Amino acid sequence: MNMFTLFGFADVTIDWAAVGIGVGILVGLALVLSLLIVLISRFCEVKQDPRIDEVNELLAGANCGACGYPGCSGFAKALVEGKADLSACGQTNAANKIEISNILGVTLEGSTEPTIAVVACSGGNKCTDKYEYQGYGDCISQNLLAGGRKACETGCMGSGSCVTVCPYNCIECYDGYAHIDPDLCRSCGLCIKTCPKTLIKRVPVSAKVYVACSTNCRGKDVTTKCQAGCISCGICERSCPTGAIHLVNNVPIIDYSKCTNCETCLVKCPRHVIKHVHPQDDVVAVATDTKDTKATEQPKQ
Repeated sequence: MNMFTLFGFADVTIDWAAVGIGVGILVGLALVLSLLIVLISRFCEVKQDPRIDEVNELLAGANCGACGYPGCSGFAKALVEGKADLSACGQTNAANKIEISNILGVTLEGSTEPTIAVVACSGGNKCTDKYEYQGYGDCISQNLLAGGRKACETGCMGSGSCVTVCPYNCIECYDGYAHIDPDLCRSCGLCIKTCPKTLIKRVPVSAKVYVACSTNCRGKDVTTKCQAGCISCGICERSCPTGAIHLVNNVPIIDYSKCTNCETCLVKCPRHVIKHVHPQDDVVAVATDTKDTKATEQPKQ
């Protein structure tokens, strides 16, 4: 018993010639459509500037989005089209940035030394609160209510908006403010864009010290709000042997092109506002001070 008998079509006669013609027509249409697709794709192709691929190969490839574009390929396209600035990328190394500038035929401005991020505030629990915040706990939300709960208008709220966006897990919040691990930071800039107080800054990787305060207040105004704030006494500026520090709007600004990492400012600062970029340097400094103290002690007679 064949298939046609099983389903009751034993008397049906199939016109195989007609079937063949139908199949032939379908195959012919498929071939014609395929040919049309090839021709249309060739003549209507949007040619891409070959420099885009060259630039994309030289970018860091992190696709972090900190530059404001959808991944490195989008940033490469914007660079070639002249819609973006190479300085917007904090992860591509200096050598590759120079190559990219050569490809684009532009001058690479500013320092090409790699950078890392630091938090220009160390108030945290040492800074008083002007109200008790209750609600969703990130910094961006708090900042919507009277500029945040901190008495200092530029104080870190320590509620982790920067922690949430960091793709390298290099930020922690403790003691009431954010801390960045310099060994893990890749200077992508996402935390810089996220912080509602703009407290996160970039410093060269070779920097030994940074200013951990951003208040524009001075003297008594600072001491009534924060035990760790800069009082604009100017000792750091006066004691710097290379003139690398200047007070700008009551905030010490370090010119790292002049800084020799002598750490005089760190030692002289009465409020300990100037800190080591690498926390482990604090341990070394304490050990050195202890050693020097013991060396100068006179043995008892």
